[in-house]
Amino acid sequence: MGSREFVRAVPRLDGMVVSAVGYRTAGQRPALHRGLPSPHLTVIFSLDGAIAGGDTPDRATGPDATRTDIVVGGLHQSPVYVVQPEHEAGIQLAVHPLAARTLLGLPAGALTGQSVVAGTDVFGERAGDLRERLCELDRWEDRFAALSAYLRRRAATDRTAGTVRPEVAEAWARLARHRGADTLGALSRHVALSERRLTALFRAETGLSPKQAARLMRFQHAKDAVVRAVAAGGPPNLARVAADTGYCDHSHLVRDFRRYTGTSPTGWLAEECRNIQAGAHGEGEE
Repeated sequence: MGSREFVRAVPRLDGMVVSAVGYRTAGQRPALHRGLPSPHLTVIFSLDGAIAGGDTPDRATGPDATRTDIVVGGLHQSPVYVVQPEHEAGIQLAVHPLAARTLLGLPAGALTGQSVVAGTDVFGERAGDLRERLCELDRWEDRFAALSAYLRRRAATDRTAGTVRPEVAEAWARLARHRGADTLGALSRHVALSERRLTALFRAETGLSPKQAARLMRFQHAKDAVVRAVAAGGPPNLARVAADTGYCDHSHLVRDFRRYTGTSPTGWLAEECRNIQAGAHGEGEE
């Protein structure tokens, strides 16, 4: 059966990092993992071999796969496929997209269309030195501390990427508060911009339109509710999840699940059940 270890840390980075998970697996049957869309950027420091991935199964497993020890992924609306070898280890961060300028040195919108980016292309070559240090450390708490210290230094010293427009920051915050249940008209009135202007600024900053971000946030909350039910040992009530997270009905939720995962809720849970039980899932923005 192999072994799976997932260790969660509480980020101390003023909300810029939403979640941090250390993982280590061994003795697993090689597989292809679906990296699901979420309202957060993904950063992974591998503590093992290079991570291979792509935006289709064929690309992830073929000669055109992106292979890198440090992964940076922008906001996307379809699965990203990652090869899971027999053994792997690393630290995965969910980064708030409006923190991209501060932590990555560029707006999240600059990553649009790039599902898997080599981390050194974003962070610079010193990130490779950090990765080597993380590999040398023995305890998860020391690895998390070293990574947090590195990100704090970046946040304190890198001012080259400018700042986020306050209208965009407020629009994102309002969508998050409402869990995606807001209209573009209400959002544009709230920040005193036309719908067209808000959409253009929002897309340039995040890579998504406000409507796309709202839909993704709603799906995230629905997926988190499904994960909580499975982690508690019971089957998820999809009709109840749909009603609680703003979907019209059960079939509406299933359509979004297919859109964002490439399969049904049942199919996704069959793939991820062991990971859920081991504690792999659980990011969120409350």
